Amino acid sequence: MSLFSRNVGTLDRAVRISAGVLLIALAAMGSIGAWGYLGVVPLLTGLFGNCPAYSLLGWRTCAPRAR
Repeated sequence: MSLFSRNVGTLDRAVRISAGVLLIALAAMGSIGAWGYLGVVPLLTGLFGNCPAYSLLGWRTCAPRAR
């Protein structure tokens, strides 16, 4: 298994993208402070469909691709 293969499923991606956008928006409005910009992490993992932590732990929330 490659370190950069897709390992984040559709529902997981949607939740990550939504949470990332929400955190960034709240930080931009000053509601939650600068730490909200950490929402970039779930946003990017959702957009790319790959979570490095999942790769290290051997987890995946999507079906394996057929060869």
